[in-house]
Amino acid sequence: MTENREPVLVALAVTATLVMWASAFVGIRAVGDDVGAGALAFARLALAAVVLGVVVALRRPARPSRADAVRLAICGALWPGAYFVLLNAAEHHVDAGTASILVKLAPVLVALGAAAVLREGLPPRLLAGSAIALAGVVVVGAGGRGDAVGVALGLGAAVAYAGGVLLQKPVLVRTTPLVAAAIGTGAGAVLSAPFAPELARQLPALSTGSLVWLAYLGIFPTAIAFTTWAYALTRTTAGRMTTFTYLVPPITIVISWWALSETPGPRALVGGAISLAGVALASLGVPRRLRERRRVA
Repeated sequence: MTENREPVLVALAVTATLVMWASAFVGIRAVGDDVGAGALAFARLALAAVVLGVVVALRRPARPSRADAVRLAICGALWPGAYFVLLNAAEHHVDAGTASILVKLAPVLVALGAAAVLREGLPPRLLAGSAIALAGVVVVGAGGRGDAVGVALGLGAAVAYAGGVLLQKPVLVRTTPLVAAAIGTGAGAVLSAPFAPELARQLPALSTGSLVWLAYLGIFPTAIAFTTWAYALTRTTAGRMTTFTYLVPPITIVISWWALSETPGPRALVGGAISLAGVALASLGVPRRLRERRRVA
């Protein structure tokens, strides 16, 4: 019965993660003029760490080994820690659509790293689907605005993202998604703690709308989404899972359309369709060897 429900639960986890991460790009832009990049990263991570810490205290899941805890902490320092700081800084130099494209170098880096380090292989379907999905993302963001500094920051965020995923994946077979997310966000909060004084100075001047966005960013795209991400990642390969994130830019445009009345143009619609086709090609099915490995575990 549980095995029959698992594909549905994984699909729900992936969908929830993508929608919440897409909404984060809109939220970051909404508060970007009022909260500095580092202060925003600390606010998100500190709130997420507190929320997840409370849940861990109530549920009391098994503790990971010291080695696994250290590895998860390093993962969290990279992603979401360094990733958030770099991405938030990038969005001060480029628009949300361009930023979401720049960080989509990460799935390519993850696929290559997973093949070399995690021995996941590089199936032709995964490579072809990733290339098509990336082409769709480029179509969506063509004509975006920004400068060289923003591009460099966005690419740095992609590298931090990929490094964090590659460190996290092997540990997830030995711990729970909740514990992984709690340690990761806690480590990210510690990394961004030097920005706490900046946040303290900026908080009193924030409007109610900005405070609501801060709370949303900390609870939903951070605390909840990183937990649902970890749950889904335990049930597929790192390369295939990160391919799903190519859908974030089109979803971001849909959310902007609904929330901000920003009507998408033909390019956005065409690019979104291309990305969807690429993701479908890359993500059909879970490799048999992975399913067998999970049953043995």
